[in-house]
Amino acid sequence: MDDLPNKIKNGLGIVCEVNLHKENSQDFIEIVVEPFSDPISYKGKFYLRSGSTNQLLNGTSLKQFLMKGLNNVWEEVAVSNVSMDDIDLNAIEYFREKAIVAGRLPYLDENTSAETILRKLDLINKNGEFTRAGLILFGNKPSSTEMTAYIKIGKFGESIADLLVQDEIEGSAINLADEAIKALNAKYIPRPISYDGLHRVETPTYPYRAIREILFNAIIHRVYEASPITIRIYEDRIRIWNFGELPKQLSVDDLKTEHDSIPGNKLMAKAFYMAGLIETWGRGTITVMEECKKHGLSEPLFEEKQGGVAITIFSDIYNEKFLSKFGLNYRQNEAIQYIKENGFITSGLYQEIFKVAKATARRDILELIELELIKPKGVGKATQYLIDVKGYKV
Repeated sequence: MDDLPNKIKNGLGIVCEVNLHKENSQDFIEIVVEPFSDPISYKGKFYLRSGSTNQLLNGTSLKQFLMKGLNNVWEEVAVSNVSMDDIDLNAIEYFREKAIVAGRLPYLDENTSAETILRKLDLINKNGEFTRAGLILFGNKPSSTEMTAYIKIGKFGESIADLLVQDEIEGSAINLADEAIKALNAKYIPRPISYDGLHRVETPTYPYRAIREILFNAIIHRVYEASPITIRIYEDRIRIWNFGELPKQLSVDDLKTEHDSIPGNKLMAKAFYMAGLIETWGRGTITVMEECKKHGLSEPLFEEKQGGVAITIFSDIYNEKFLSKFGLNYRQNEAIQYIKENGFITSGLYQEIFKVAKATARRDILELIELELIKPKGVGKATQYLIDVKGYKV
């Protein structure tokens, strides 16, 4: 009766009521633990149950856990020593123009003051203080408040160690995606030339609408206390990564289908929605897939990677150089090129094209499936085999 209260206090930092009871000639101890609004540590450390394990929290995960336990929302925290002088009025005007066209803010017109707009978006709180979300969305230099509030672009050669050129794109988050795309268009993404009759046409290697949608998602969902958004450009792909895991309600596969929108930063999502830059139906990633398809590209790769989410768009997935590492036979290499050009192949087509028996075709196809280079769609004789982006491992 003496030891238990002391052990609980020393281990958890809380005081519990410990009572001794007797019932049917049996002694038993009752420990009464009242609900606590604050997070409770064990010997000074915080843990979170994940599956069947207890995960030690530290760094950004610990900060988020503690703020949630204290009913604090990161983007709603007030920033001291900030005034309208720290706001980018050009960003406000950009928002105004977009929002008037979108028609989602009935009160908004050409005469609405910048401060009124920020208040209506809950970016200035009831005490007249600017929030973190407000500074990131419309600040002159958001990175001075949140050091990772920028986009880092890098173009690489053969490997991650072969950095050819890089840029850092800073500015208010509401138009940061557009500024990044301007830089990509000017220096990083090739625009092959073709002709429609006498009219010269320059088509970028990657669909800018898809990249813009990915960047909107990254800006809205990311954790701002860790790393900047990164855009890595290689000869055959572009990968955009932001720190911040998917909500527990969603998986990577859910991103490819209809799903609910669960924004990581709700105030920022609200501003983007009011400006007509996003919808709230969870269609952003589906739009990315549709744009890639319209552009003649394969399905993008969605991954949870290094504590964040990465989306890779391929300009030439499974090219000859990449496939050389798998030791494929001639038929398998040609089959993958056939799928890239025609969308799919069937077992019957495989037999017909390469003049092989059914058993040989089946063996070749199964090997490609095991390597995650292709995947089946459908059943029986009608089964189609499509490119599977999961096999792209670098």
